[in-house]
Amino acid sequence: MSGNTTQLGSAISSDQFGTMIISLTVIGCFVCGIYLGTCLSLSKLNKTKALTFYLVSGMLIVYTAAANIFAIPAIPSVAIIGFAMGLMNTIVTTVGNQNVNTDFVTGTLNSLARNTAMLTMSNDELENTKYKSNATHLLLVWLGFLSGAFMAHYALIIFGAWILLLPASVLLICSLFYKPTAINPGADGILETLETLKTK
Repeated sequence: MSGNTTQLGSAISSDQFGTMIISLTVIGCFVCGIYLGTCLSLSKLNKTKALTFYLVSGMLIVYTAAANIFAIPAIPSVAIIGFAMGLMNTIVTTVGNQNVNTDFVTGTLNSLARNTAMLTMSNDELENTKYKSNATHLLLVWLGFLSGAFMAHYALIIFGAWILLLPASVLLICSLFYKPTAINPGADGILETLETLKTK
């Protein structure tokens, strides 16, 4: 969302109303997606821990089918994709012991470099095991970003307008193997809130 925020600021200063609306829409929907995903992960009523997988996958499938039948304008398109991205951020919040966001490449590389630096600087064997594990997992996440971007070109050629069915299918497959070890929406305060809710 850093690029969208920069684009929004630039659009405001240059009176580009169309760009302002699109940027505000995608940022707002992204935040709403994170809000809903976090609420679902904390809800006592949510018995299906893979529900977010199903929601995102369903949204992508319905949107893809609709986009191939109707001409969907830009605003609803970016709203749906932004909301789905926000929901995705609440599915995987940790890799090993490291907090991550699934669509932030900069943050992943930052954490990878930090863990690698701590690995080379630490003399504690237990800490080194943790840093090595974190660095390995984060490297795999980054390679996932890279390979996804590489394969997108070929996937577009093969699937064309149906391209979003590919990540939707992957999400459905992942939901079969999803076993949350702990509810971790990515912020320490939320975990404390959850404990408070459990005691009430």
